[in-house]
Amino acid sequence: MEEEFRALLRRVRAELVSPAEFTAYERLLELAVDGGPAPGPPAAAERADRLAGILVAGEQPLWAREIAAFTLGVQGDRRAFETLVLLLNYREPVRCATAAHALGRLRDPRTARAAAALATNPLRTAYALHPVRLLTELRAPESVPALLSTLERLLAAPDHCWPVARACVEGLGVLGDDRATRVLLAARGHERLRAVADEALARVRGGEG
Repeated sequence: MEEEFRALLRRVRAELVSPAEFTAYERLLELAVDGGPAPGPPAAAERADRLAGILVAGEQPLWAREIAAFTLGVQGDRRAFETLVLLLNYREPVRCATAAHALGRLRDPRTARAAAALATNPLRTAYALHPVRLLTELRAPESVPALLSTLERLLAAPDHCWPVARACVEGLGVLGDDRATRVLLAARGHERLRAVADEALARVRGGEG
């Protein structure tokens, strides 16, 4: 069991309050981790189908959908995509981070477009940190244009949203695309971004991305 999944389970367990919730959690955990007593590929397929059913069933708590989507996502099951994208845009950063990790493993071709849409949405800037980091990880054709657009907007905005701006600068350095040179030079004009902008420029000019 990877550390991100263990952290998710610890967080969810701390949110539970009723005996019924604890019972439902234990049943879901058995499904997500063990799949019940019957081993082998048929059991794995049945387990995935049951987890996918949680994503579309009515009256499921958010934590159950999150566990099911994460489990399917890291296994590469694209039925998790829509739920993970919703969680990537959620108001709680910890859920955004968990969704971004699973989406990075899912490798659905729709992921980069969805992350770019979230990152560049001026009404959702406060929730853009993990979409920006995901775009950097994906190295998709959408990544550099989305990071450039987001950073340019933040540099011009009264509230620069420094964590997101910094993530854009760092991401552009990692991606190493020379299209980023102009906006990284502009980022140097902000004291809080100067050091990371210098590092990013060095990577872009040195072709290390």
